[in-house]
Amino acid sequence: MPQLQLPIFPAGAKCITSEIAVECRDKQVVYIYGSLPVFQHAEGDLQSFRLITSQLIDMGAVRQVDIVNAFGVPLPTVKRYLRLLRDDGSKAFFAEPKRRSASVLKGEARQIVERLIEEGGSVPEVAQASGVKANTLHKAIRAGRLPTVKKKQPSLLQRPSPPKANAARSTAQP
Repeated sequence: MPQLQLPIFPAGAKCITSEIAVECRDKQVVYIYGSLPVFQHAEGDLQSFRLITSQLIDMGAVRQVDIVNAFGVPLPTVKRYLRLLRDDGSKAFFAEPKRRSASVLKGEARQIVERLIEEGGSVPEVAQASGVKANTLHKAIRAGRLPTVKKKQPSLLQRPSPPKANAARSTAQP
């Protein structure tokens, strides 16, 4: 005949439900069921926290509101990670975040922009000629997706001469 095991939690443990508690020991968060530790993770390991709390909810051991009350996590956050567990599994908690690339700078538009930059065009000139915003070009250059703009060296012939100091006096009438 099965014997009922009474939950005996260590001093300082925080109860999530009457059967499950959590305790922080030596910078390790330990989840306790009855009197047995069932999971642990580092104190700052947010992904493991999200995983174990979602698994506890998914197994029916705790309710969403129990996690909200015990840890002060917003309910939409709890629901978001529970959905992540159910849809993509536990590996999704540790996957690299998906990065978006500039959808404007693809294919022919990117080739046009690269050609204009290599021809020596400044970012505002390239933006106006290609129809791509200058901000998008600056971001792509900083991220290394586009070559850097080479600064134009003004030639001596194009440099404007400084204004003459006596020019203003000579046109004034006494």
